[in-house]
Amino acid sequence: MATAQATKNTITLKGSTAIVTEFFGYAVNSILYQRGIYPPETFERKQKYGLGMLVTTDDGLKTYLVSVLQQINDWMMTKALQKLVLVVTAVGSKEVLERWVFDVEQEGVETADGKLVDAKDGSTIKPAKSEKEITGEISAIIRQITASVTFLPLLEEACTFDLLAYTDADSTVPVEWEESDARNIANGAEQVKLRSFSTAVHKVEGMVSYKSNED
Repeated sequence: MATAQATKNTITLKGSTAIVTEFFGYAVNSILYQRGIYPPETFERKQKYGLGMLVTTDDGLKTYLVSVLQQINDWMMTKALQKLVLVVTAVGSKEVLERWVFDVEQEGVETADGKLVDAKDGSTIKPAKSEKEITGEISAIIRQITASVTFLPLLEEACTFDLLAYTDADSTVPVEWEESDARNIANGAEQVKLRSFSTAVHKVEGMVSYKSNED
């Protein structure tokens, strides 16, 4: 029984990748809703992480996100993903107004016998993190995204978004993905650090940069 319990509580690379990829999907949906990139009536409410999450009902957006998240999942399984960035751009001026950055760090590595060891020093990672702990950490980040409207400047013009993936130089990039510059915010930016969460295999740290209204 003890052995079975230990195995159950150990998160594998595949399991951790699924958790992080799913978080990215909900986080992107939350940002698009909270920042008004898509009309509020094109979202529906679902329960996740102990919260009422808003997810898109727009068929085109759903298809796009499924494709992106599948590729993110593939890159994470080969340990190639470094960060995912959501860029908010003004439609008319093409000016970058916000950058939502989610850095991905490889914390744990599976050994041949199924154990989880620290990616830096090879020491055994214990005790395993529970699903409840991970869910609580993710919930805290989502709550911050929801609260972002209290400190981010109002987007006064129509905006669009892009998703940028930073990967290792030798990673395979599908033909439908284009090379892009960093899409940084011109003339400096304000930054707010978001909370992080860890599965013991991956650590995800969030931050949002935004164009200041000050001249």
